[in-house]
This record gives sequence, C-alpha cells and structure tokens, in this order.
Amino acid sequence: MLRGRLPFSISAAAALTFACGASVTAVLFAAISQLEYDKMSLSLQQRAGARVAAIEQGLDDAVEVLTTTNQLFAAIVPVTREQFHDFTTPLLQRHPFIQAFNFHRFVPHAQRAEFEAGLRRIVPDYAMTEMRNGAVVPAAAHASYLMVDYLEPLEGNRPAFGLNVRPDGLLAGALEQAIISGQTTATGLLALAQGPQRGFVILRPVYRHGMPLQTIQQRRAALIGDTAAVIRGSELVQKILAGADLLSDPQLEISVYADAGADPRHIIFRHGKATTDQPASAWESLPRWLQFAYHNGYDSAFAAAGRPWHVRVVAHPRPFLADHLGSLFTLLTGLLFSVLTTAFVQTLTQRSRRVQLLVEQRTADLKRSNELLSADVRARQRTERALQESEKRFRRLLALSSDWYWEQDAHFCFTHITSGFTDKSNMPLERFIGMTRWDNNPEMRNSRWGKQHIANLEAHLPFFNLEYAMNDRDGQLRWFSINGEPLFNELGEFRGYRGTGSEITERKLAEQQIQHIAHHDVLTGLPNRALLRDRLAQAMALSRRKNRALWVLLIDLDRFKFVNDSLGHKAGDLLLKTIAARLQASLRESDTVARLSGDEFVTILCEQADETLSSAIVQRVMDAVAQPVMLDGKEFFVTCSIGVAVYDMPGDVTLNGETQNLIEQADIAMYCAKKQGRNNIKFYTPAMNQATLERLRIETALRNALEREQFVLHYQPQLDLASGRIVGLEALLRWQHPDLGMVAPQRFIALAEDTGLIVPIGAWVMRQACTQMQAWHAAGLGRLRLAVNLSARQFNEPNLVASIADVLAETGLAPACLELELTESLFMHDVALAVSQLHDMKALGVQLSIDDFGTGYSSFAYLRTFPIDVLKIDRSFVNDVASDADDAAIVVSIIALAHNLKLRVVAEGVETAEQLDYLRRHGCDEAQGFYFSHPLPAHEVEALLRAEEAAVAP
Repeated sequence: MLRGRLPFSISAAAALTFACGASVTAVLFAAISQLEYDKMSLSLQQRAGARVAAIEQGLDDAVEVLTTTNQLFAAIVPVTREQFHDFTTPLLQRHPFIQAFNFHRFVPHAQRAEFEAGLRRIVPDYAMTEMRNGAVVPAAAHASYLMVDYLEPLEGNRPAFGLNVRPDGLLAGALEQAIISGQTTATGLLALAQGPQRGFVILRPVYRHGMPLQTIQQRRAALIGDTAAVIRGSELVQKILAGADLLSDPQLEISVYADAGADPRHIIFRHGKATTDQPASAWESLPRWLQFAYHNGYDSAFAAAGRPWHVRVVAHPRPFLADHLGSLFTLLTGLLFSVLTTAFVQTLTQRSRRVQLLVEQRTADLKRSNELLSADVRARQRTERALQESEKRFRRLLALSSDWYWEQDAHFCFTHITSGFTDKSNMPLERFIGMTRWDNNPEMRNSRWGKQHIANLEAHLPFFNLEYAMNDRDGQLRWFSINGEPLFNELGEFRGYRGTGSEITERKLAEQQIQHIAHHDVLTGLPNRALLRDRLAQAMALSRRKNRALWVLLIDLDRFKFVNDSLGHKAGDLLLKTIAARLQASLRESDTVARLSGDEFVTILCEQADETLSSAIVQRVMDAVAQPVMLDGKEFFVTCSIGVAVYDMPGDVTLNGETQNLIEQADIAMYCAKKQGRNNIKFYTPAMNQATLERLRIETALRNALEREQFVLHYQPQLDLASGRIVGLEALLRWQHPDLGMVAPQRFIALAEDTGLIVPIGAWVMRQACTQMQAWHAAGLGRLRLAVNLSARQFNEPNLVASIADVLAETGLAPACLELELTESLFMHDVALAVSQLHDMKALGVQLSIDDFGTGYSSFAYLRTFPIDVLKIDRSFVNDVASDADDAAIVVSIIALAHNLKLRVVAEGVETAEQLDYLRRHGCDEAQGFYFSHPLPAHEVEALLRAEEAAVAP
C-alpha cells in the first residue's frame, strides 16, 4: 500500500473531461428513459390486448356452448328432460362457470294448473314463482308465463326451477332482441334466484318445429321458448383469464363491465386492485420520463352475445428501479465513467508511477482472492458429494422400509429377522432362523412362481412384492409381501440377501370380497349378469362336448311391482331373497341360479347322464315360487312366468354370441307366457322371434306413418231401418304403407295403444273426419252424423274435451253431428273420473255411444249414470241372430233395454237379409255392415251420397 499522499488539485483537463462526460451521460439518460416509458406503454397495450381478446373469445365460446344446446331442440322434437340432462351434463363439467342450463317454455294461463301439476311430479311441493324486487315470490296471474321448465343441474338451482321469468325486463328485452336479430343474446347484470350472487343470462329462442322463420313476425309466431345459460360473470372471466394464464401479472388491475362504458354498477369482474389508493404527487407534473411513480391505463370496448362489453386494464405503479435499469445503469455508468476518466486524467497529470504501483498491488490482491475462491470451490464439491452419498443411502433405506427387516446368508438361510415379524405374523422366529423360505413353505418348490423366485435368488437378482400365504400357529392363513436385494462385499463377492416384509392378509381378504361382489348380486348373493355369462359359456361348451341338452330358464315374478308399491321396497327385497333361496332349493347343486335384474332370475339346467331334462323340472321351479310368503305379517301368493330356451344342437352360434342369444330367446318366451295370462311356462320357438320382429317392424313404421301421411280414412254408412236412408257414417282408420301395403287395423291399433301413438293418431282422425263431414254438409249432402271411436289412452288424456272443442270450432261441424264411440272397458278403472269426463263431453253438445255393448263389463248401473245416447250391438250377437235362439234373445233384450232408457240402438256387422229383417221386426233403429256397404274412401262415399240424393229427388 502506498504510504505518501499527493496534494489535491484539479487540472483544467480533468474538469473539462468531467463536464463532457456528465453532459453526454445526461443526454443518454433522458433518451433511454423515454424509450423505457414507451416500452412500458407498448407492453401494457400488448398485455391488455391479450386479455381483452381472451375475454372476447371466452364470451364467444359461451355463446357457442348455448348455440350447441339450442340445436338439440332443432334436432329432436320433442326433447325430453332425460335427453336435456344427458346433453347438458358434459357441457356443465367442461364449463364450470355456467351456473345452469335452462329451457324457458311459454305457458298460457289456461295451462298453468296443468304445468304446475307436471312439475310436482318432479318436485312434490312445487308452486309457480317469480322474481319481484330481487326476491322469489309466488307468481301472480298473467296472460302467459315464460317458465323455467328444464333446469340442469337441479341441485344448487332449486329456487329457479319452475320460475316465471317473464316479468324480468332484462331477460324479456334480451329475448326480443334475439328474435329480431336471429342471434344469441345476453342480458345485462341481474339478480339470480339461486342466491345473492349476480350474473347474466345468455339465451337463444326455440321455435316450433317446421314453422317458417324468415320474418320477425314469423319468428314471434313460431316462438315456444328459449334455451338459456345462466353465467356467473366473475367466474366466467376468472376461468377465461386463468385458463390462458393471464392472471399471474401482479402489476395489472383488470376490470370487466357488462356495458359500453366503465360504469361501476355494471362491473362483473375485478382482479389485482391495489390495496390503497396513492394520492397524486408532485412527480406527475414532471415530464413522463422523470415521473418515478408513473402508471398508465388501457380501455377497450367490444360487442359479444348481442351487447357491449368494456374492459379496463390499469398498470399499478412500480418502483422506478424495476423498469429503468437501463437508464439508471447508463446514468451511473456515465457518471462513474466521467469520474474515473477525470481521475485517470488527473492521475496522469500528477503521478503516473503511482498508478503502476497501484495496479501491481491490486493484481497481487486479485491473485490471493482467486486462490481462496478455488479452495472454497473444492471444499464445496467435497461437501456436495458427501451429501449425494448420504441422500442415496437414505433413499435406499426408505424404499426398503416396511413392517420388518430380514437378512439371509449366501445359502439363502435367514440369519436375522426383526421382532415386527412375530407381532404381525403370529409365528415364532425359531421357525425361520437358519432355514430358507421354501423350507417353511414347501409349495414354493413345486409351484411356478416359487421356482421362478428361487431362480432369481440364484441369479443374485433383486425382487419386489413377492406375495405368498402360510398358516400361522393357530392354523389361520396369512398373506405376506416380501422385498429383497442381494449383498456383495468390497470384492464383489455375493454375501446374501437383505430386505423387508409386510403382512397383507387384510388386503387380500378385501380383494377376495371385492371379487365376490363384482360377480354376485349384493341383495340375494346369487351370481350376477357377468358371472352368469361365464357359467353359461362353460355349460354350453360342456353341452357341445358331451352332446347333452342344456336349458336356460328366465323367471319373472308376476305382480312384483304391486308388492313394492303396497308394502315398500324393504318387503320387495325380502321377497326377492326368499324367491332366490327357493330357486336354489328346488334345483340341483350343479345348476346355476342367477339374478338378471329387478325381479328377473335365470337358471341354467344341464342334462346329466342319470337324469334327463323335462318339463317337470320347470314345473317344480314354478311350484316352489308359488308357495305363500309372509311379508309384513301378511300372507302373499306370488306366481311367476317362465320362458325356456333349449340349447341342444352343437354349433348353434348366433350373430350376437351363443350366451346372449339363449338369454334373449328365454326372454322372448317369458314375455309370451306373460301375454297368455301369467303364471305360465313357454318354450321358445322361432315363430316367437318372428312375431317379435314383426311387432318391432310395425312399431318402427308406425312412428313415422302420421308424419309421412300414410293414414287414410274410410267411412261405413249407417242406415235408418225405418226409412232405409243413410243417416250417419262411421270413420274407420286405414294404413297405406308403401312396402307393407294396406295394413289391417288389428295389426297396428293395439300396438298404437301400447306405445301411446294412438293419442296423436286419434287426434288426426278426429280432425280429418270432422273436416270431411263439414265439407259434405257444405255440399248439401244431408245433415249426416259422424261416428268416431275413442281409445282408452285418448279417454284418459286430461285435455281431451278441450281438444274436441277446438276441432269442432276449427272445422265448423255442429256438435250434434258428432258421435263419440266408447267401449265399456274405458269406464271400469275410475268410474268417478269417467262420469266427470263424459258429462264434460256431453256439455259440448256431442252424442255418446257405447260400442260393442254386451261383450265387456256390461252394467245397468252405468247406463243409468252415464249420459249415453246410443247402444251399439256387437257383431258377435248379430252374426247368428237368425239361427241362434240365445243370440236372438240377447239382441231383443238389448233393444228393449235401450228403448226403455230412451237410447238409440245401432246394430253392427249386418251381412244378410235375414239379419236385417230380424232387426227391423224387433225395432232396431239403425244398422251398418257389409250388407249395405263396405267401408269406402271419401270420394266413393260422396258418390254414394249423391246417388241417394238423386234417387229421392222428385
């Protein structure tokens, strides 16, 4: 170190050097600072633009999700609640920001009660509600309602289910905008019925299928409701920005408004707001490049879902140093450079030698520092290697740690086992010390897994998770899992094994229990469907191999639903377990009894060498089921229907597989047994399958027949026996199929009843027949009466009377010219309801007749109670009226009874002159049948009527 000190004085050269350096530094500092602020502004615009674009794209995605849901209603007519649930559930899982999917349906006030009754089947205590002043209240009476009909998910959204949203001006305005624009539209912020959180609704109109939608008026006329997605605005924006990783910037404050401007009343999302508001400082009056507390903002507006949105991004103030390293570095470097240059010049002018000495001294100091640094690096490297070795040993011990530790010598005999083994295994250590593992478990020497384990040990390989079982000192079976690794000395010589072990008996028992549950029915303990297929496949293979018969029985309990409905599911479960036990007791141990589903059981009967299969075995099963059962202190008699499929032909392979085919055949035979009155046995025949396929074919074609206009109406004249003139026509349905030809009514009417298609078909018949009859009236062909049949399904429709009134009003047909034909069976299920329904129809002015009188539940009581006008004698009595005294007596009695009750009598199926003469002689009023005319299409009926008019004209 230098000992002397030179006198201090600044030369002109040093001062000039410092002044030039400081000036250049100031200019560079100002320019670079300006560039840094420009860069900050550009960065803010880019980051803000990315967030605005993400939000706009997210809103468009939400609109697309709703549009996809709306297309469900255009593709499927009508959409059921189950289809709406299945369709929206995956969308809700993919888009958690959606509070709920709704289907709003327009409901006129006249249908309010019916609508509420329908929703009570889903929510028993339901009553129509609406939002008023931010609260959910009972709905007032309106001309029409816009109801939340479908709602998914219902959980968490229960207050909105069945809510009348029509009074909400925001939603109604958005729906009107959507109708006008034809696009998906969003509402503004509004209170949600689900809770205090606010949100907005994206909706899209749903129009009636097949209606024109070109103009606004047409769209309003076709509107039946809308599909809507209730959006939690804050969660929507949160998911959009978080999904794009745009919320991680702590320097940005993001605010989203559901309006064109930044109105705080319409804010839906805010993130990154500063905790305290800093007051304006004097720095803000300085140029931007000198403002140490500089901050900036970015505003952007865009349109999505039919409404404006506003996004504001504000950059929080940052420490000056964070964004101005370059300018500060330039400033400090420039000043330092100026000072050093000045010092350098000053030093040169005073003592150049001193600089040289100082450099030599600094060089020596730097060398010593480098030596110390090198020593420190070597020490750190040694420490890191020691840490790595320690970590490696720790990880190895951690991997091997378990319930106990063991060691073996080079001959694989145990030398050490920790005490944890005795505690876990209930076996003494003396049984294993000095012996190999296979000495205590001889099975290892003969089993495949044991031989493989011994081979691995002899190859000095590590092993993991070796599982085996042994009996403890109490004779109980215990399972163990073993891990081990070989040991070698410094010379690489094998010294033995060490490892860990665990007792896994509980886990193994749990696995066996799970395996049993997976293949057995939980309630009855019988094999389930999966195990049934496996056993049936084995039984079929044995049948083919030994050429022995194999029967599959499908057993279905009769009236099991009655037990569940009357006594509850607990009694139903007890009945199923009782029947399962009886089925097992009635068959051999080699036979399989399985529970297929519900109240259906399947048994597999294999023919044995000493016993052939016979119907007596099946009857024994049926007798066992039919024994009385005590349920809830009451004695019940339960019967069953059994379908039997016989497999006795090797190679009988079907398209869907042998096992499935046999079960399906037994199922078809079982349903045939049920159709024949239950408590019956039926063996499968190919004709049953043909009947099933025929029914399926007819049903498939029937579902499209009405839409494709394949139905036609024929009319059979009804003649007044006194005058001989046509006084009425009965409308009869015919189906003209392009492939099946003219399908007879007996082939499809019953099927239409079963499937419920008879309701729309019957409505079409009513409207078409009334229209045609009114046309004949307008053409001057006489004031004829029209007879139309009503089915049981139609009669039970709640809006039947209203629909008949609508048809009469639309067609202009006088109610007195319409005669509704009803069968006796319609009245037997609920007589009180039938009386009310008949009186409501009678109030319209129509006439009512009993069709096929005498063949059903004939009762004098309902003839007195019901407002009947006509009795129609069934053709089965008319056929032999001229030759059979019993039928003749019945016909005369019906005519006398009807006349005494002031009812008109019409005889059906008149085909001979003798029948006609008998009916006329005994006072029958009217008749119809082939003797007068077959059922004719409308144009032939018109020709017949015109010919009659011409014949009676003067």
